[in-house]
Amino acid sequence: MDLIVAADLGCAIGRKNGLIYSLPEDMKYFRRMTAGKTVVMGQNTFLSLPGPAPLKGRTNIVLSADREFEAPGCINVHSFDEMFAAIAGYPPEDVMLIGGASLYNSLFRCCRRAYVTWVNARALDAEVFIPDFRALPEWEEESMSGPVETGGYTVRFAVYRNRAI
Repeated sequence: MDLIVAADLGCAIGRKNGLIYSLPEDMKYFRRMTAGKTVVMGQNTFLSLPGPAPLKGRTNIVLSADREFEAPGCINVHSFDEMFAAIAGYPPEDVMLIGGASLYNSLFRCCRRAYVTWVNARALDAEVFIPDFRALPEWEEESMSGPVETGGYTVRFAVYRNRAI
C-alpha cells in the first residue's frame, strides 16, 4: 500500500472535514496516481467526497469503526484486520491510502511509498496533520519536482520511500 496526500509546510492537511487548499494541479496528480487503483479511506474522507459517492474508476474501500455505517458502492470494512484482508488480493502498488489524518497517522508505517504534494504555505487554522516525511529517518526522498504554480500557491510533488518495510 502507498499513500497520497497534500500538505503544507507545517504538515497540515485539513480543517472542518475538508481540504485546506484548492489545487487544480494536485487534483490532476491525484486522479492520475489513483486511476484504476484501489483507494482506502476513512468514513470522514468518504463523507467529504462530492455526493458523497465512490471515486469513479477505482475500487473504493471505506474503513469505519461505526458498524452501522455503510458507504454505498464501496467495500465497507470496520477494522484494520478487515481492511488488510480486503486489500490482500491487490498488488501493493495498486492500493492507495487517501485519508484521512487518523488513517495516515495509524498506517503510514505500513506504506511502501508516500506521494506528498508540498504546498509552500502554512495554514493557521488547520485541525489535522500528517507525519513529517521530510524528518522521519526510515523514510527517504526518492524524487522532488520543481515548483508548480496552482490555485495561487507554489507546490512540489515529492515521493518518499519507506526503508523500514
